[in-house]
Amino acid sequence: MKERALPLGLDSLRRWAEPALWLIAVLCLGTWAWSYLDSHLYQSYESWRFSRALEARPVSAPAPLAPPPAGRQLPAVLPADDGAAKGAPAAPIQARTERPEPEEGEPLGRLEAPRLGLSVMISQGVSGRTLRRSAGHIPGTALPGELGNVGIAGHRDTFFRPLKEIRKNDTLTLTTLQGTYQYVVDSTEIVSPDNVKVLDPTDHPALTLVTCYPFYYVGSAPKRFIVQAHLAS
Repeated sequence: MKERALPLGLDSLRRWAEPALWLIAVLCLGTWAWSYLDSHLYQSYESWRFSRALEARPVSAPAPLAPPPAGRQLPAVLPADDGAAKGAPAAPIQARTERPEPEEGEPLGRLEAPRLGLSVMISQGVSGRTLRRSAGHIPGTALPGELGNVGIAGHRDTFFRPLKEIRKNDTLTLTTLQGTYQYVVDSTEIVSPDNVKVLDPTDHPALTLVTCYPFYYVGSAPKRFIVQAHLAS
């Protein structure tokens, strides 16, 4: 039997649509490949540079934790999958008297969770570019090496994917050029994006990790997965 020919209009549409769909597929694949390559090259280079800096520093005891300057303004909502903290604070972050706020994207240290096989460089900020390349220190929270609650955000489908296996009493190691600090996981919880109480200042050294939830959700995830830990010593 002979195949029935498509009407002229549908045949023209098919001839036009096929290359267009192929082009869209190639562009999507190229975007993903560039994002993957960019993040892995950044992590490799900054990890190498950080390790060299650690080797070059004088051998000494870790610097004591310093109290953070007063007046920091926390974000209005927890960082989202798109990497931008929506709802900017009404008041700007006040100037620090001892330790200036780092520039967006500035490397700050390395976060590791040995049992989970997690090792990721931390940079300042939660912009899309920063969170694509690294975990991000949440502005307004204590900086690594300061007393108080250090907030770090990361993407659920890249650097913070291993957090789905985290549990109480796991060890988190935060290494900076000022010293190495070990934290012990106290709890995990699932909260709404506007629950910024998890980032509230504390009167003891603490670490809070934030990522989106559910881990395998398609699209912009509606919840946040929170890990809270205290300094071991």
